[in-house]
Amino acid sequence: MSSPAEFYKSLPPITKAYGTICVVATAAFHLGLYRLEQIALIHKLVFSDFQVWRLLTNFIFLGNFSVNFGIRLLMIARYGVQLEKGPFERRTADFLWMMILGALSLLALSAIPTLWSPFLGVSLVFMLLYVWSREFPNAQVNIYGLVALKAFYLPWAMLALDVIFGSSLVPDLLGIIAGHIYYFLTVLHPLAGGRNILATPTWVHKLVARGRLGYPANAHVQQDRTGNVAFRGRSYRLNSSSGQGFSFRRLWSS
Repeated sequence: MSSPAEFYKSLPPITKAYGTICVVATAAFHLGLYRLEQIALIHKLVFSDFQVWRLLTNFIFLGNFSVNFGIRLLMIARYGVQLEKGPFERRTADFLWMMILGALSLLALSAIPTLWSPFLGVSLVFMLLYVWSREFPNAQVNIYGLVALKAFYLPWAMLALDVIFGSSLVPDLLGIIAGHIYYFLTVLHPLAGGRNILATPTWVHKLVARGRLGYPANAHVQQDRTGNVAFRGRSYRLNSSSGQGFSFRRLWSS
């Protein structure tokens, strides 16, 4: 078993950076270094007082240190890492662009009054979960040892659990919508013969290259584009070599 330091060092760059920023931001809040109202997404202050940093800072707060915070952080470590090391392997710029598009989609959706949320970090994590569920749709997931289901249905199961335990469904629902927008426009629509209008722009590749973050240029990846798209993902499978499913309880032991 690797040490925590070795595990952290092995994490891919984008997932590592986002998870680290979320932990540091929450720790800084508990140390009293800032107030939540200073980083929350408040549209009036963004546009009238030009506090544009709120468009970014609202994504780095996942809540107080708690069980829920731990679950969200472990979701980043599990689903974000498996995406960045699986379908997005050697495609660091594409993964970063997915995160950017997800954030932009969430900001646009939050402009709708009924969908507004002061912090969109949980929604961004849920978007990662949704994209993961589409890339690994046939992976077997065991939720708390009680319910076994295909990964394709995991986002909806997690949303239902949050509602049962008294949490708002809006953050989870926003993440599902943003994830589906991304997956439809970049995967399903091109597979149906359409053009990928959200291809990663050159400036993102240059940013990754300048920061030496993983792989700046996309390596050619041969993808299986046949069969039932909704349940096949892009030919990537979780634990395909071992034939084992994924237990949600492993989040606590990883």
